Order: sequence, then C-alpha cells, then structure tokens
Amino acid sequence: MSYTGDVAVGGPADTRELLPGLTVSKLAVGPYDNNAYLLRDAASGEQLLIDAAAEPDRLLELVGDRPLGRIVTTHRHQDHWQALAEVARATSAAVTAHPRDAEPLPVPVTEPVEGGDVITLGEHRLEVIHLRGHTPGGVALLLRTPSRPHLFTGDSLFPGGVGNTWGDPKLFDRLLTDVTERVFDALPDETWFYPGHGKDSTLGRERPSLPLWRDRGW
Repeated sequence: MSYTGDVAVGGPADTRELLPGLTVSKLAVGPYDNNAYLLRDAASGEQLLIDAAAEPDRLLELVGDRPLGRIVTTHRHQDHWQALAEVARATSAAVTAHPRDAEPLPVPVTEPVEGGDVITLGEHRLEVIHLRGHTPGGVALLLRTPSRPHLFTGDSLFPGGVGNTWGDPKLFDRLLTDVTERVFDALPDETWFYPGHGKDSTLGRERPSLPLWRDRGW
C-alpha cells in the first residue's frame, strides 16, 4: 500500500521511501497521539529518531537491531520527550535540540543545533529551521529531494494552522511570521510536511489559508 501518513496509537507504523535506500516510518504513540518519525539510511546503516514522545518499548521495537545515532527533540513540551531518557539510555544515541528548549529535557543535550545548522544521516542532509512562538527553541527539519522537499515541523505547523500560542498575540505573530518567511516563502507547494500530531499535509494545500490564519489570530 502507498504511504498515507494516517496512523493511530496502538496501530502499525506507516513507512515511505523518501529516496532510494532512505525511508521514514511514522508511528503514533502515547495519550496525546504524538507522532514519532524514524529515518533509516540503508547505505550507511544509520537511523535518526524525531521526537521520542512516549511508549519507549514501541519506539525501540521500531528502531530494531540497527544502531540509532541521534534523537532530535523538536521542542521542549513534555509530550514530545516522555520516552527520551529510556530510548537514549537503551541506544546510546546522541541527543539533539535547540539550546533554548534544552533545559526542560530529562537528559542533557549532547549535540545542540541552531537554525541553519545541518544534521547528516549517511550522505543525506537535514537542514534545521528555527521556528519561534510555540516554544522559544522549536525546530523543523528539512530534507530536500529531487521530487519534493520533506519537512518535519513538530508542533509549529499543522494542517489547518500553526501551533498553539495560547491566545498570546505576540507569540502568534512570531510563530506565523517565522512559518511564513522560513517555510512558505522559502519552499515550494509540493513540500510534504510531517507534524507532531495528526495527519500530514503539503504547503500547497495550506498556503491559500495563510491570510485566514492571520485574520483569525490562531
């Protein structure tokens, strides 16, 4: 079956090939229906996990017998790192987050990243995009491929709007401005994005709604 990105807690992961030999598996975990994403590079044998959110046993089952080189936490909120300590301990993976969101995490950040940095997975490059507003140190990860860019957005961008800013107009303006300038203005419509909860979407599907999001204030 082709990839849909529709996953449910307790159900199987959904896997797609991003490039020959490079796959992503999306797994829904925990009471807040978080998405965790495992990238696998066949050539190098390397794996990278985005958001060790919950259910460490299921995440470790997804990782399997191959080494896990890095865990990236997209932002500081607890529902995105409840399994981080256990998965990091079991795999000895490097722990990555933005410095401004590192303090609440249950284990030290061993490899911090800033906007504009690059994370490597074998010969592949994941570009770090800093998106402020949902938290001070939220990050998205961008993989460029010949067919389309793939963007892992954490809780900064969802189908239907940006992440929660709790009615704070300054935080909302900060987040929507960052998402507009650093994502929508920088990337094409075919960009497929993978959020921290729920279904995936594309920038082209969401782009016409940007003025509506601005007007409604959330």
